[in-house]
Amino acid sequence: MMQDTLIETAPTLPAADMSLLLVDDDKPFLTRLARAMESRGYSVRMAESVGAGLAAVDESAPAFAVIDLRLADGNGLDVIARLKERRPDARGIVLTGYGNIATAVSAVKLGAFDFLAKPADADEIHAALAAARDARPLPPDNPMSADRVRWEHIQRVYELCNRNVSETARRLGMHRRTLQRILAKRAPR
Repeated sequence: MMQDTLIETAPTLPAADMSLLLVDDDKPFLTRLARAMESRGYSVRMAESVGAGLAAVDESAPAFAVIDLRLADGNGLDVIARLKERRPDARGIVLTGYGNIATAVSAVKLGAFDFLAKPADADEIHAALAAARDARPLPPDNPMSADRVRWEHIQRVYELCNRNVSETARRLGMHRRTLQRILAKRAPR
């Protein structure tokens, strides 16, 4: 119900150019999202790396882009920056499972139109692409719990420390065994 309201109040996208570039290294997610966005009228191109994304932008800068922040060969913000160079009116959205304020600010400064946390569905992405520039986003229906945010932060630091438990524990200021117990558990909801 709320999603219908959001899409109805969002301006319609120009029919002239519905080109969309999707950049994500998660192949199943990428193909599902591509099918969903094609059913909404977009002309979709896919890329699975920063290099492929940059090449796609250089070949033909799309009107819209949805780009994963962390890719195997680099940072998706490089693709956003190139897109804004080639086509200043393009709307680029950054998707990430590692959302934090500093990264969101960097994405917006480089020209991203919006910053969405994974998992984002096609309706959320379409609404963000179609939103007016000055529109305020609606609060999420089911935001992450405080436990989930903490777990995501620990996982991010753990990955940045190359999965070194001792180094991660030192940087987080916690005991190594406590960290091991947290890492052994399933992600909270």
